[in-house]
Amino acid sequence: MTLELEVPGPPEPDGPETPERRDTPERRSGVVAWARRLFACLVAIAMLTTLTVGLRVWYQARQDERPASDAIIVLGAAQYNGRPSPTLEWRLRHALTLYHDGIAPAIVTVGGKQAGDTYTEATAGRLWLLRHGVPSRRVIAVRTGSDTLHSMRAIGAEFGRLHWTSAVIVTDPWHALRSKRMAEANGIRAAASPTRSGPSVQTRSTQVRYIVRETGGYLWYVLVAPLTGSR
Repeated sequence: MTLELEVPGPPEPDGPETPERRDTPERRSGVVAWARRLFACLVAIAMLTTLTVGLRVWYQARQDERPASDAIIVLGAAQYNGRPSPTLEWRLRHALTLYHDGIAPAIVTVGGKQAGDTYTEATAGRLWLLRHGVPSRRVIAVRTGSDTLHSMRAIGAEFGRLHWTSAVIVTDPWHALRSKRMAEANGIRAAASPTRSGPSVQTRSTQVRYIVRETGGYLWYVLVAPLTGSR
């Protein structure tokens, strides 16, 4: 009697090899085509989003909102030893007009200073307003903030201290949308009445450059800043 030992063969696959399971050139080509379509969709979404924000920046720049408010906020710009730069002076002139029109009973100037400066942007703005007849008790200087985000945080804290809730923001036209969004994030019901004169509105190319810059700034604020805790 002869014993036959059964030698196990190679393990069988889990299931039959079908055309769908084979790594064929056709399958690889389909994956590449799908990835390309996905990439094209993402690029289209990014372009559409950027275009939409750019149009919003342009549209807001053309608005002149003047609701009765607790205060007029003048966003800071460069100053030279207490003398406002042309950009800041045009903002102050516009705020003065709004004040005389009875839009708000107070004006808030804002902005810190660069290294080596004697005056802050807020102080330079306040002094200009006082020289042009606004009573000192009607002008509040918030002397902190190196950019719009930090300025709005400081203004929001000051509004909370004074129990104010609403404001008209005076800035350059292309800056209006982002400024309103930042003010609202700091508890202020905001409108915007931008200037119509000054360096930022002198030429068509200047306007386009500012719109592009503000579109990028707004996208950063709403998409990136929340992830970094910068809001």
